Amino acid sequence: MKSFFLKIASLFYGAAIKLRHLLFDTNILHSEKFDIPVICVGNITVGGTGKTPTVEMLVEHYLEEEKNIVVLSRGYGRTTKGYRVVNVDDSYRMVGDEPLQMKLKFPDVTVVVCEKRAFAIHRIKEEFPDTDMIIMDDGFQHRYVEPLINIVIIDANRPVERDHLLPYGQLRDTKHSLLRAHYFIVTKCPEDMKPIDMRVMHKVLVSKPSQDIFFSRMSPMQPCPIFAGVEGTVQHGAEVIAMSGIGDNDAFNKGLKRRYNVVEIFDLDDHHSYRVSDLHKMSRLLAKHPNAVIMTTEKDAVKLAHSSAVPEELRKKLFYERISMRFIGNSRMELFAKIDNDIKNRDNGAHIRGL
Repeated sequence: MKSFFLKIASLFYGAAIKLRHLLFDTNILHSEKFDIPVICVGNITVGGTGKTPTVEMLVEHYLEEEKNIVVLSRGYGRTTKGYRVVNVDDSYRMVGDEPLQMKLKFPDVTVVVCEKRAFAIHRIKEEFPDTDMIIMDDGFQHRYVEPLINIVIIDANRPVERDHLLPYGQLRDTKHSLLRAHYFIVTKCPEDMKPIDMRVMHKVLVSKPSQDIFFSRMSPMQPCPIFAGVEGTVQHGAEVIAMSGIGDNDAFNKGLKRRYNVVEIFDLDDHHSYRVSDLHKMSRLLAKHPNAVIMTTEKDAVKLAHSSAVPEELRKKLFYERISMRFIGNSRMELFAKIDNDIKNRDNGAHIRGL
């Protein structure tokens, strides 16, 4: 019976989404273009697909090319509203956990949070006139801005063709909306992924000659202590307590189990705000497993790192794993060559490859 009502709710949700797209497609609601390259990184699935590592990859690449980049995010989960420039000493409650993570990792990059992305881009152009490029994090559904490039992230383990709209499934947008994508990046590809699997995903996702698809994996980096002054790292096979509050806790937990002896799992909601009760639970779990450490994500580490409520003994046991994207083959170089060509064509007055 519950499934039946979820299906009905999904039909109403789908109708509302399709009506909204129709209003934009018929110019009743207007999408705004800008005279500065806007690269949008988004998805159509709730939960973690790998948007943040993709944004970081773009930032790293264009920093190496000495571009002036601004990252624009809604700042999901923050307690503030409106336009705000993120500073390294901000609280994640004020600006959102992912924007603060981005600012701490790239302190020289301007990070802005704002619900109204078109309004924010106008202010960015006024306040930061030397900006070469805006990377819009999670803006695929925000159609008031028409980006130069839409990069849509797809989780290889959650194929969209088998999914359904919310709340019956995990899709927050229609599959038809994928026609607006320029590039697909399939993330979390298994090590044993076969060429035929890639060809199937290509056939499912790529509908136009102007679209292209790339495949990648998430690679964990050496664990780091969350708090300064704590020495050491965590060796493979060590006892760990897995703790995460991200969009896909299961994927994080499975990855840890391949590298460590996971003795407990402490799952939290995405964008979770840590409380004293959470610290008490961590201490209880460590008392139960005195040889273990707590391993968490970089996003969670950002929220814990500046908390004065974390006791000293707990600080010594808190570590996090950074994640980087590893493309299959030479597709990373191919992706950036295509993006650069799109920007060059735009700067020369040509239109981006037709959609």
